[in-house]
Amino acid sequence: MTNFEKITIIANQLANDGKKPTVALIKAKLPNPVPLPQMIGALKSWSHEPENCVFPEPKIVENIKTSEDKMEADVTLSVEQINAAIESALAPIKAELAEVKAQLQQLKQASIK
Repeated sequence: MTNFEKITIIANQLANDGKKPTVALIKAKLPNPVPLPQMIGALKSWSHEPENCVFPEPKIVENIKTSEDKMEADVTLSVEQINAAIESALAPIKAELAEVKAQLQQLKQASIK
């Protein structure tokens, strides 16, 4: 399947969803990078064909799902890394707070006596 055909199919899908096909929307849905001039050319010559909005090759849909899964895994990994960094940054603060509480408790007991 040519890039032109892929762009046409995606443009039809977007139009069927009530969205105006733009270079940015099409680029986001393409499974592989396509040169910008080629995308613009295909989009300029595109005309809406509601029935032409299904990819005949299942590989393209699989590639899109795989990319989405990878992006989701990257986000999860990043959140876990952020949480670990926050926890390690808070550890010395928690230790200092526990020390201050202990000192405060000692001062309270000393003032009571």
